[in-house]
Amino acid sequence: MYFICDTVLFVRSTGLASGVNKEKWRRWAARYYYCSLLLSLVRDLYEVSLQMKQVAHDRAKREKSASQDTLRYSVADEETEWLQSLLLLLFHSLKRHPPLFLDTVKNFCDILNPLDQLGIYKSNPGIIGLGGLVSSVAGIITVAYPQMKLKTH
Repeated sequence: MYFICDTVLFVRSTGLASGVNKEKWRRWAARYYYCSLLLSLVRDLYEVSLQMKQVAHDRAKREKSASQDTLRYSVADEETEWLQSLLLLLFHSLKRHPPLFLDTVKNFCDILNPLDQLGIYKSNPGIIGLGGLVSSVAGIITVAYPQMKLKTH
């Protein structure tokens, strides 16, 4: 649907259809693009969770095969370090699967533009431009190196 709206906007900008309400079609395009990016980010989140599960499973197998005489942490230590452990697990998961990292960064950077256009989250043009630049670089990487394109389960 986004591409249909974008095509209508293109036809209007070329002067082939002057009766098109540009702002209405721009809002529709932004809404569809926003929905598409949200779904892509949900997919990325699902893929990240699968990768984190796999890394945790592999780590548990490795620790089980290691010596049983390791030092035990107290419950207090575990409660204060849960966020650090989660972030470390996330880092290792994305490091292990670079296409997922690239796709997640690209979608996150892309979503800044429709958020601003729809008035959901106003941002300054510099942030939107930087997000667009990062997204474009990520897109170029996936074209230059096809193995970096995300393949989902």
